[in-house]
Amino acid sequence: MTAFTGIFPIVNTTFRQDGSLDLESQRRLVRFLVDAGSHGLGCFGNASEGYALTDDERKTLTRVILEEVNGAVPVIISAGHTGTDAAVALSIEAAAAGADALMIMPPHFLKPDGDGVYQYFAAISKAIKIPIMVQDAPLMTQVPMGPDLLAKMGRELEQVRMVKVEAPPTGPKISRLTAIPDHGLALFGGLNGQFLLEELARGAVGTMPGCDMPDVFLRIWNAWTAGDREGAWSEFVRALPLIRYELQPGMGVAVMKQNLYDAGIIASARTRHPTKTLDALDIAELRALRTSLDLLAFRWAPARA
Repeated sequence: MTAFTGIFPIVNTTFRQDGSLDLESQRRLVRFLVDAGSHGLGCFGNASEGYALTDDERKTLTRVILEEVNGAVPVIISAGHTGTDAAVALSIEAAAAGADALMIMPPHFLKPDGDGVYQYFAAISKAIKIPIMVQDAPLMTQVPMGPDLLAKMGRELEQVRMVKVEAPPTGPKISRLTAIPDHGLALFGGLNGQFLLEELARGAVGTMPGCDMPDVFLRIWNAWTAGDREGAWSEFVRALPLIRYELQPGMGVAVMKQNLYDAGIIASARTRHPTKTLDALDIAELRALRTSLDLLAFRWAPARA
């Protein structure tokens, strides 16, 4: 479990202007994130537009991303589904492809009760040999998972080893989980790091933000883990206007991609419907927010062409 701590950006999926996959930009984005010092990467989460990808595209992207990472950092791949058998099959496939861990939401079409959620994760846990991160995101799934249920899965299901807590207020939920003895879970934050410092203070071991400003979150992390609480807060407050802007529902992916496009890391800021796109005023607002931030993306030069 020691490998799963720190800043794990969720990798955007890069598209050409016609909407097809842009694998050259995808490789360049992965190199940027690894070069920045990210402790790991997450793939096919909401910031990856995983909901807009075909099965074949996911397979292609998994291969390309894992090839580009080449073992430099752990890669967590999202592999859930609305049906248990399909989730098991996707999880086996991702593990066989080389994922280091899986991030999995509960099934959210029929919205099972606590026992149904437990059985879903139990089936996946029995089928694979790599860790599972439970994505606790009831704002999206409308499937609540209380601390007692999460702790029970951590104690009883062999591969359930992490939880990404995105059930606001996240800090109090992390406190309730850490107070349960022997839960066996490493706790991560999400929601683009909006409450990262509160989460760390209550026992979280990392977060999974967007991928356009890994250096910002790494500076916050490095200051915090060095015991420099004032420095961590200073870094956070400096970046807060951009973090806040990226948290607008349905708009964050487009904002991240615009930053990466403006920096020359990806060739197009194209998103796929139903992900929102930015208009000229949005882009002007975003660029104004960046003026006080010296983002690494705008200074990064890849070591390889």
